[in-house]
Amino acid sequence: MKRTSGARLCATAAIGALSLSLLTGCSDEGSKDSVDAKTSASASASTSSSDPAAKALTSAELEKLLLAQGEAKGFKVDSGDDTLPKSKTQVKTDKPACDPLAWATAALPPGDTTANASNSVSEDKASTATAVPEDLEAAFDIDLTFVGLSSYEGDGAAQAMKAVSDGITACAAGYGLSADSENTKVVKVAAEKASGTGDESLAFTEDVDMDGAGTATFHSEVVRKGNTLATFYTVNFAAFEKGGDMGDIPAALITAQVAKLK
Repeated sequence: MKRTSGARLCATAAIGALSLSLLTGCSDEGSKDSVDAKTSASASASTSSSDPAAKALTSAELEKLLLAQGEAKGFKVDSGDDTLPKSKTQVKTDKPACDPLAWATAALPPGDTTANASNSVSEDKASTATAVPEDLEAAFDIDLTFVGLSSYEGDGAAQAMKAVSDGITACAAGYGLSADSENTKVVKVAAEKASGTGDESLAFTEDVDMDGAGTATFHSEVVRKGNTLATFYTVNFAAFEKGGDMGDIPAALITAQVAKLK
C-alpha cells in the first residue's frame, strides 16, 4: 500500500534521523516486501591486521578527514553532528554480537574507541535539475548516506572489522534494536559484495520490519584503511515511501571518502 502524507512528513524528518529505529518509527502504513539481500562474500583482497604500533587519530583529526563540500562531484555534504547519536549507549540491541552492526548503521564506531566523527552525504540533484519535481515522491528520490569515521590503537581496527564480520553471521536470523525509545525488529542480516576499497572491506544488508507490514532492505558497508574505519549506511526516501530496497551505497562516495583516509 502507498504511504499517506503523514508518513511522507515522517520521511522528511527522517532526513535528519540517526538509525533504523527512527526511520521505521515514522511508518504509519504498510510497505512492500523487501528485495532479497545479496549473499556474496564481502572482503577485500587484503585482510592483514592493522599496524600493532598504530596510534589512534583524535576526533578532531577525523573531522578533517570527512568529505567536505566540493570534494565529491555530484554529492552534497552536510554535518551530521546534530542529528546522529552522540553515544553508543543511545543505540541498543537484544544480542551483544549485533551491537557492531547497529553502531555501524548509526555512524558510530563498531569497535572499542571513542575517537569518531560523522556527517551525511546526499546526491546533489539541485545543481542538475531542469524542472521542479512533479510530486513529493520525485523530490524524495535522493540517496542519503550516513558516513562515520573511527580510529583505533594497535590492531583495534582489525578487531572491529572482525566484530562486524562475526555479527553478520551471528545475527543472520535478526535482532531487536532500540534507539531514542523507538523499537525496531531486524528480521534478517546477510553479507553482500563489498566495494573492495581500503585494506579491508565488508558489506551487509538488513531486512527491517515495517511495523508488521512487510520489510525494507537497508545497505551498510565498513571499510578499513590502516587503523581507521569508515562506515556507510544509505537510505533512499522515495524507496522508503514504497518499501522494498532502500538503494545501494554510491560507489563513487565510498571511493572519495576512503581516498581521504591516512
